[in-house]
Amino acid sequence: MANPFAEIIFDSSFLLAAPIALLAGLVSFLSPCVLPLVPGYLGYVTGLSGTALHERAKSRMVLGATLFVLGFSVIFVLIGAVFTYATAWLRFEGAWVVQVLGIVVVFMGLIFMGAFGFFQRERKITRRPPDGLLGAPVLGATFGIGWAPCMGPTLAAVLALVYGTDPARGALLVFIYCLGLGVPFILISLGLQRGMRALDFFKRHKAAVMRTGGGVLIGVGLLMVTGIWNRWVFALQDWFANEIVMPI
Repeated sequence: MANPFAEIIFDSSFLLAAPIALLAGLVSFLSPCVLPLVPGYLGYVTGLSGTALHERAKSRMVLGATLFVLGFSVIFVLIGAVFTYATAWLRFEGAWVVQVLGIVVVFMGLIFMGAFGFFQRERKITRRPPDGLLGAPVLGATFGIGWAPCMGPTLAAVLALVYGTDPARGALLVFIYCLGLGVPFILISLGLQRGMRALDFFKRHKAAVMRTGGGVLIGVGLLMVTGIWNRWVFALQDWFANEIVMPI
């Protein structure tokens, strides 16, 4: 495959990890650390609040939300690229590495579900940029820096899935995580009132969201620990090579 982008997209490990990264981002958005703060973030990045937030043109709100999402996406993608570059430089090899990372992912799943009180404390930059469109990407960047019990574990799990890949593939996988986390912000800004009513369902069932998200992480971690994840990767690689590439 001559196209480098195509090589990334059709890599077997990437194909398995991409939907998990997207789901992890979405679950983070629906978590109690983020979901209740959505109106506040939208008001802050547009410089509007209250009645004005509902009455002013959507274009300003959508632009503010997009700039906010770009702000934290840049931070997360850089983290993904640096992580994959560092792990490639360390050159750890063997099945044991994936198993250790699987244990880490299980641990992150438990944290997401509320275990280990020490990790339930938020550690973030408290200083805020000026409100409005100019401060929106900066606020997004500060949103992406630090630790929150509903975001840190999901991002850490995605980083574990990019182990052994090149920086471009790692950055792209983290970008997919950012889509799961960020696109809902933009969709809500397109239809604020309807979107807020729709999100009330997840606010009422926040415990189920946390259990589901944590369960997904724990499941992926167990697949990595037991070696099933690698077997799936190899099976998908063989299928792709024999059924897709060879016929062409």
